[in-house]
Amino acid sequence: MTGLDLYAFDHAVRRRTGRSLVCGVDEVGRGCLAGPLVAAAVVLGAQTRFSGKLRDSKLLTPRCREQLFVEIVRSAPALGVSIVSVTYINRHGIARANEFALMAAAESACRTYGDVPILVDGLPLRHWKREHEAIVHGDRRSAAIAAASIIAKVLRDRLMRVYDRWVPCYGFARHVGYSTPGHRAAIQMFGASEFHRYYAHKA
Repeated sequence: MTGLDLYAFDHAVRRRTGRSLVCGVDEVGRGCLAGPLVAAAVVLGAQTRFSGKLRDSKLLTPRCREQLFVEIVRSAPALGVSIVSVTYINRHGIARANEFALMAAAESACRTYGDVPILVDGLPLRHWKREHEAIVHGDRRSAAIAAASIIAKVLRDRLMRVYDRWVPCYGFARHVGYSTPGHRAAIQMFGASEFHRYYAHKA
């Protein structure tokens, strides 16, 4: 979908639900070998528009993401962020961590707007009692979910650059924790760090 289509999708949700706001929720880092899971929730109004072309964060350059990040933070009626540590992921598993992160981010963003429609990227959150709608590939269909993906991506990338300064041998600043040949080779050479998930030992 194009940027305008993303806004149109959310407008259709508002019209169907009779609400003036919509909340999009997305996470970044689920498929990584290292680093936290970061989820974000963004509440958008019908008139909220951004000067940059709103898209799924993975389809944007780092510079575009940073520019949109600033606009979203300034313009969105509400934001919520949840950062789930590697310790939690290792203890409870990535599926539970992912669900926890998405729920926590949404609860934070929507605490002032109890009846806002909530759109979650991916599959339904089975253990969440709050009403929500799961949108497959939602970050490419909904403006609010795309905005959430940008917030989560920018914040997580910033964290990984900080970790890179602490343990530069893994190249976190380049691959931000994803499984790349260079990352796997570094794990083989130096072993797993405190920032790695338990399955990184098998990389």
